[in-house]
Amino acid sequence: MKDEKLIAILRLQATKNIGSVLAKKLITTTGDIKQVFKENKKSLHKINGIGPHITTHLFDDENLKRAEEELKYIQQKKVDYSYFLDDDYPNNLKHSVDAPILIFKDGNLNLNNSKIISIVGTRNSTSYGRDFCNRLVEELKNYNPIIVSGFAYGVDICAHKAALKNNLQTIAVLAHGFEDIYPKTHKKYISEINKTGGFITEFWHKEKPQRENFLKRNRIVAGLSKATIIIESAEKGGSLVTADIANSYNRDVFALPGRTSDIYSKGCNNLIKSNQAHLLTSAEDIVKMLNWDLQEMKIPIPIQKQLFLNLNESEQKVYDFLLQNGKQLMDTIALKCEIPVYQLSSILLQMELKDVVKPLPGKMFEIN
Repeated sequence: MKDEKLIAILRLQATKNIGSVLAKKLITTTGDIKQVFKENKKSLHKINGIGPHITTHLFDDENLKRAEEELKYIQQKKVDYSYFLDDDYPNNLKHSVDAPILIFKDGNLNLNNSKIISIVGTRNSTSYGRDFCNRLVEELKNYNPIIVSGFAYGVDICAHKAALKNNLQTIAVLAHGFEDIYPKTHKKYISEINKTGGFITEFWHKEKPQRENFLKRNRIVAGLSKATIIIESAEKGGSLVTADIANSYNRDVFALPGRTSDIYSKGCNNLIKSNQAHLLTSAEDIVKMLNWDLQEMKIPIPIQKQLFLNLNESEQKVYDFLLQNGKQLMDTIALKCEIPVYQLSSILLQMELKDVVKPLPGKMFEIN
């Protein structure tokens, strides 16, 4: 990636009051990350969510200085990174609407494996939770899944260690930059994790593990995976936030039940009781729900044939994308097909009138 493009990405990432969703809207509407900073303010103000206050921050010279400093660090340390429109950006995360526009990576990551699960839970794990976590990962090892977690105390580090013990790739998602590590006591696991797995973060190298960063980190934990597994949680906790995010991404959520009197089973029990999570008793529950047995047998999935469709070039592009990927959010279609949202709305309407696609709740579309 050329420096000019990376500077523009970093500059946008550094802009105050612009989160991932708004950043993607800017990139999609203008057509290119570099074009964002070449547009005049009046044009930008026509974009929903962008006003004078936002553009003031967008063109703040201080953001450019910070971006240039971060670029120097990336170049000096040879930091690996992925832009959300690049082919090497994690596929599951790419389909999460609020995923970061840029992530930094360390280690020997191989995200081609389709079997990626997140295991999270309380930092105050009990022997019941730790024993189940170890047994679960051991039972899943023949399917060779990637185990994602947050590198925190309790269930997180238990999941990472269980993956290492069973020779599985494990990914730790950090709530800070690469110049820090939290908690300090987990430094001893870095080298071993990096051998066959690694670390991912959206935070710049000097960023400290602030409280709000952990909540932001949770969406990456949920977004990287096909399913999120909650092993022990109190009635309130970060792992429940991760479960809620995973549900919002239409990913499967599993929870380990426990006794009603146990403090760190109440959160899991509530998830199951409210139908926000599948009840989890063994690895078999995950294998069946995610159809891993069928994947292992390599049963071909039939692809619908395109017959006598009168589509123009843009409509055909959208059709092919939906045919390959199934139902998708409008924003995702726009990003992947490189069509501005305002144009895509008209295209989808025409395709709907041709009975080619049908709209779904939540601004999602699929082939009819």
